[in-house]
Formats: sequence, C-alpha cells, structure tokens
Amino acid sequence: MTVPPASLPWLTDIGRWIARGPYAWQFRIRVHGRDRVPLSGGVVVVANHSSMADGPILFGALPRRVTFLIKQEMFKGIVGTLLLKIGQIPVKRGEADRTALTSALSVLKAGGVIGVFPEGTRGEGDVASAQNGAAWLAKTSGAMVLPVACRGTFQAKGWRPEVDVLIGEPFHLPEGKGRAALGVATEQVRDRLATLVAELDGLRKSKSEGRR
Repeated sequence: MTVPPASLPWLTDIGRWIARGPYAWQFRIRVHGRDRVPLSGGVVVVANHSSMADGPILFGALPRRVTFLIKQEMFKGIVGTLLLKIGQIPVKRGEADRTALTSALSVLKAGGVIGVFPEGTRGEGDVASAQNGAAWLAKTSGAMVLPVACRGTFQAKGWRPEVDVLIGEPFHLPEGKGRAALGVATEQVRDRLATLVAELDGLRKSKSEGRR
C-alpha cells in the first residue's frame, strides 16, 4: 500500500481535490515541470518551506498521492484525525523520530511518495540548511529524490497572490554508508533544492520585470 495503513485512500483523494480546488482558489498557482514527476516507484519529494500554505498547495499540485512528514503539534483534535486519514505522518522535530522514519520508509518501499521539508521549520525558504531525514530516507529505500520549489507564499498579501511551483529533475543520491556519506547526500539534497529555488526566483523576477 503506497499510503500509511491508518489512511483512507479515497479520503486522501478528496483532500487532494480540495487542496487544488477550493483551497487553492485563494492563490493564483502556476505549476512548472509537472511532467518531471516519476509516475511510479518510491520518491522523496523535498521542498522549501516558508508558509503553512506550502504543504496543502503541494499536496494538491503534485500528480501523485504524497505523504508528508508534518510536525507532531498539528495532530490534535479533528485536524489531527483528518491528517492521519489523508495519509500524513506526525514527526517530532529536533530529533531522529524513528517511528515516523519507519512509517515513511514503509511507504517508499511500497512505491509511494514521501514529502519532506528538509529545512525542518518555516523561514524564508532559501534552503540555507537541511536536516538529514530526507537523504536518509532516499538512501535507505533507494528512492529517487524530487526537488520542488515553491515561491509566493511567504508573507503573502493582497488579493489572490501569485504562487509558483517549480518541479526539478529527479535524481538518485550517491552510494555510501556511514555518517560522512549521509552528510554528503544531505548537502546534495540541500544544494539541488537551493539551486531550484534560485532558478524559480529568477523566473519570477523576469516575469515581474516583463510587466513593466
């Protein structure tokens, strides 16, 4: 099963429809490179993170069901129950959460998609740093890494602000075991994602200047 056992695939699909329809209506979303998403096999999606809106936007924009690792604090009450039922995994921040990683690994080995914000917390979304979790999942499972940049959600203001999602080329991490190899892989994840974010910033700047 390509989603966690506690989830309901039909409810996941309803959630994706809401994310790319009613929820997305508050923005003007443009998705670039959707054809780069592998349509089968395990994939670790790594994305920059600057707003609470990033997760729902990507959940709806990507053409496959995605199980995101989401901070445990979000899993309370009705919202927490719904997150579990649409296939999301709670993760403890600031530590190696073995339970969350094991659940994510099972999804990947079944050919599913795991979404990770490697920065670990919201910020400016420029990927100045990255944690090891995404690289560990990709190396351990053999899954491909898919970088995805999202811009326009940070401190978004005004009527239906423009949001761009740029999907990069999928890639495999280098082989190698041990802490040093994991560090190299993590830096590759960070560099690929940061480069993609910079590329998207350039595209948005060019479009903005073209309107003047």
